[in-house]
Amino acid sequence: MMESALYLIPVPLSEVPVEEVLPSNNTSILRQIKYFIVENERSARRFLKSCDRLIDIDSLTFYPLNGHTPMEAISSYLDPLRAGCPVGVISEAGCPAVADPGADVVAIAQREGLRVIPLVGPCSIVMSLMASGMNGQNFAFVGYLPIDASERARSFRSMERAITERGQTQIFIETPYRNDRILSEICERMPRQIRLCVATDVTGKGERIVTKTVAEWAAQRTPIGKVPTIFLLGSPQQIASAVRR
Repeated sequence: MMESALYLIPVPLSEVPVEEVLPSNNTSILRQIKYFIVENERSARRFLKSCDRLIDIDSLTFYPLNGHTPMEAISSYLDPLRAGCPVGVISEAGCPAVADPGADVVAIAQREGLRVIPLVGPCSIVMSLMASGMNGQNFAFVGYLPIDASERARSFRSMERAITERGQTQIFIETPYRNDRILSEICERMPRQIRLCVATDVTGKGERIVTKTVAEWAAQRTPIGKVPTIFLLGSPQQIASAVRR
């Protein structure tokens, strides 16, 4: 019998065959789940069918979870788990509960002592850090930067202090249509020697993960375009310190 738990089910980051980025064990688990908490029902149905065309989608129950879902509704989504049935969480892409509203339902499950099982899958944040050459022992994911220009400027100053004073890698994401504007702001606001990694379309056919100094990016100014992107800012001293260790 499958263990009764809240299963956090990763989703591919790009349009690639499921078997290229997810272990077969994930599919065998989701075949046995009848209740799913999903960020988007349509894309969740498509993902499940891509894993196994024999899954009877119409026999499943989907609970919508997004930034507008009230907390009392989120709590009720765990009723099948409280009754002993496994429940799955599926986000739009990547790992549930990481930069994702799924964290709310996980918090409730943890508070009630319900079993939570994260499955193996791609996380663009971690994969970008792996490929950046930046400090992977001290880093912070700061999510989306503020939309307000003055607040965004304060965020850049805060990240600069964390980099220069603690050598801490700063990781953030942006809505794809703002990518080029953010790149321009980084080139204008951050010290020229700071390193910037731009990781686009991670795991996809157009994957490109490049680390250069801000000065080099400013001189090049190659457009990113409207592609899912992770930005990482890091200390220019990290390479030397890593060699000394």
